[in-house]
Amino acid sequence: MELANWVCPLFPNWILFSFVIPILIIWEGVWKGIALWRAARNSHLAWFICIIIFNTVGILPIIYIFGFSKKKV
Repeated sequence: MELANWVCPLFPNWILFSFVIPILIIWEGVWKGIALWRAARNSHLAWFICIIIFNTVGILPIIYIFGFSKKKV
């Protein structure tokens, strides 16, 4: 097997690049957008910068949304 043709042992290359990567990009974008909006509204500059810099496939934004952002009533 050539290294150039190998990307992931679980998926063939066409599945990875045609379906998995675009879904992960959309998933990250939605969560990141919500978290950035909440961080800006709550004046959490450190969270805002961390969420912009680190791409964690939605994990960091979800932690912020459900654990650290205040819900305004």
